[in-house]
Order: sequence, then structure tokens, then C-alpha cells
Amino acid sequence: MKTTLTVRLPEPLVAEIEAESRERKVTKSDVVRERLQIPRRRSRPASLAAIADLIGSVPGLPPDLSARRKRYLRSTGYGQKRHR
Repeated sequence: MKTTLTVRLPEPLVAEIEAESRERKVTKSDVVRERLQIPRRRSRPASLAAIADLIGSVPGLPPDLSARRKRYLRSTGYGQKRHR
């Protein structure tokens, strides 16, 4: 089933799509369809790669925090009512 969808894009992106369309001799719609069909699985590793250098970089936390977070939070008093 064909459906029409109107999307407003920034000028630089439109220029990029038009250039690719001319270069490959396909319609702009074909270029946009191809770009939208990128598998979503690729975005997760990319986001992990973006923060990979930060993993484990917070000083003062135990190295096994992800495996024993409840025990660690309980030992620090997190979530308990405080006396005023």
C-alpha cells in the first residue's frame, strides 16, 4: 500500500539527498526510503561505542556495581527515609 508522508527537512539534508539522487540517478524518494530502512540494531552498538570510554571511569565506585547494585545502594543508605 502506498502512502504519502510530508516531512520538513533542514536545507543541508535536502541538498545532500538531492546530490545523492543526481549522482546515483534515482529519485529523491528512493534515497529517503533507503536511508529509512537502515536496521535499528545498528544504532545500539553505535550508542554504546559513543560512551565506551566512560564505562568504569567513575572513581570511588566498586568494580562490580552492575552485578551487586542493590547491596551497594543498601549499604550507602540510598532510598531510606532521612531524619530531619
